[in-house]
Amino acid sequence: MEFVKYQHVERFGTSETEGIEDGTCYIFPKIDGTNSSLWLEENVIHAGSRNREISLEKDNGGFFAWVNESANLTKFKMFFERYPNLRLFGEFLIPHSLKTYLDTAWRNFYVFDVIDETGKYLHYEHYKKLLDEFEIEYIPCLCYIQNPRMETLIDFLDKNTYLIKDGQGFGEGIVIKNFYYSNKFGRVTWAKIVRSDFKVKNLKVFGSKEIKQTLLAEEQIIEKYVTTAMIDKVQANIVNEKGDWSSKYIMQLLNTVFYDLIKEETWNFVKEFKNPKIDFSLLHKLTIQKIKQVKNELF
Repeated sequence: MEFVKYQHVERFGTSETEGIEDGTCYIFPKIDGTNSSLWLEENVIHAGSRNREISLEKDNGGFFAWVNESANLTKFKMFFERYPNLRLFGEFLIPHSLKTYLDTAWRNFYVFDVIDETGKYLHYEHYKKLLDEFEIEYIPCLCYIQNPRMETLIDFLDKNTYLIKDGQGFGEGIVIKNFYYSNKFGRVTWAKIVRSDFKVKNLKVFGSKEIKQTLLAEEQIIEKYVTTAMIDKVQANIVNEKGDWSSKYIMQLLNTVFYDLIKEETWNFVKEFKNPKIDFSLLHKLTIQKIKQVKNELF
């Protein structure tokens, strides 16, 4: 594997992140360090900054030297011996604009993403188990939430003190990840809201908690009518029609599930939810997100 530049985390509310909030979103603290990465190449651990591979002679904030300290190098060697095809992206916490982190937080590497050799991002619930196995630090998820609205995300921004000294203000912001999302340009993209935030304690011990909101009518419709059984049935019908399954039929699967929902269930949910006001554009987005969640192996 060679050096890979980490994706740009886009601002929430732009065209690059349009629709990321449709589905299950994982909310993370954003910390203010220097972007760094680790990978294995020809049985040697390599390190990178945001834009280049680094070395002892051409380091970045001392990250390469830190990696090669005995205890750190041993830990990462053990990790890559077990998982040689994975790449770690994270933040090496050195002073930038924010100076109020805990004294013990500085000069540590906090993983925020893991990708495999194909470039696919591992789900948080997957990579956290791998990192815990080797006691590798990572940025813990604050919570996961279905279809968060802007006011809910703003609430998180008013509470962030992750790694911040008590009484010393707030962190930099939050990162929003939807592991079944790709933007309208076909790219996997995360969103950020930059501002102060997070009182996160013991997240690794107690795990991520789910935040419940009052469901929109569209969310209730998806939850009740776009079931795994329905999606499986549509896919089975396509297989019967075509003779086998191919990725070229994914668009047909997406369109047919939505078509069947509207054609067969509209009268039912109109009655059940007492003539609700429906945003069909949102309903369509949520349908696609549900299919991606149920049939993740197809995407």
